[in-house]
Amino acid sequence: MVLLNRIYTRTGDAGRTRLVTGETVGKDDPRVEAYGAVDELNAVMGLVRLETASDLTLDPILARIQNDLFDLGADFATPDQGDDGPMALRIIDSQVTRLEGEIDRLNADLPPLTSFVLPGGSRAGAQLHLARTICRRAERRTVAFVEALPARADGDAPHGPGLRYLNRLSDLLFVASRFANARQAGDVLWVPAATRADTSPSA
Repeated sequence: MVLLNRIYTRTGDAGRTRLVTGETVGKDDPRVEAYGAVDELNAVMGLVRLETASDLTLDPILARIQNDLFDLGADFATPDQGDDGPMALRIIDSQVTRLEGEIDRLNADLPPLTSFVLPGGSRAGAQLHLARTICRRAERRTVAFVEALPARADGDAPHGPGLRYLNRLSDLLFVASRFANARQAGDVLWVPAATRADTSPSA
């Protein structure tokens, strides 16, 4: 059970923070950068869901992903302790597989793409694109701290399922943006060099 009855503790005033294990690290530590980016992604997902609340297909998926992201932040905030220790809450591969199934379900009836997609269309579509780019940043931050960690005995990278989850989640958010736009404005497609002819100075 989580009990939070005090909001400020002053322990971070010197630029340090505690991991789940009690270890203190700098707030600019690569691990903190990674779970901070996941937290930012979760906050943006909350904004996305203001636009998808009435979508009975999409919103339940996004609601579950928000809970997954909190799990992922806890995962990243808990260093490996041998067999992960009693405090570890780890993302597992079945969660990644579930994302793949949801990608396939959302993508099943979408028309094939004939070009790259520009962020936009509907409000939900645009915000899902924003979430996708933050997800990619969280993935990059995760790579930066995971690559510096020693390999696990089973050969998997530490936090490997969490990294795979972020990679698959960015794909889901792209497909979700198309799914949301298909119900409203449709995709906004990139037209290569479309504006080259309009380069003369304005009068």
